Amino acid sequence: MKAVIQRVSRACVRVDGETVGAIDHGILAYIGIGHDDDIETGKKLIDKILTYRIFENQDDAQKAGKLDLNVTQVGGGLLLVPQFTLMANTNSGRRPDFGGAMRPDLAKALFDEVVTYAKASFASVETGQFGANMQVDNSNDGPLTFLLEVQ
Repeated sequence: MKAVIQRVSRACVRVDGETVGAIDHGILAYIGIGHDDDIETGKKLIDKILTYRIFENQDDAQKAGKLDLNVTQVGGGLLLVPQFTLMANTNSGRRPDFGGAMRPDLAKALFDEVVTYAKASFASVETGQFGANMQVDNSNDGPLTFLLEVQ
């Protein structure tokens, strides 16, 4: 399972002009699900996202400006967006190969389980809509963007 995470000052997802998920300060996470992924992989990924230290510590003068805090410590939000294109093989040719992505029906069920786990672990979780043509609008703070992978 892969995630591209961005520290954002705001982010929202719209489907057909309607906002389906939105956060202020926090993390926008695009989630890619592969063939071998399962709920345990998803839990590891959510735990890593929630504890990944990408926010500056403003309260401690010795640590000021250092990436020392995670999203739970700063009271931010988490916006999870399903993104099968993260699983594309781009090593050859000029067209991505999506063979590494889990079948959509299975991936949707797993994404839903991952979201349920995230919501049980953290109070402020929003999501995009699986399988929809989504418009994601965000303000990347930093900019800070990271690729996380778990197995």
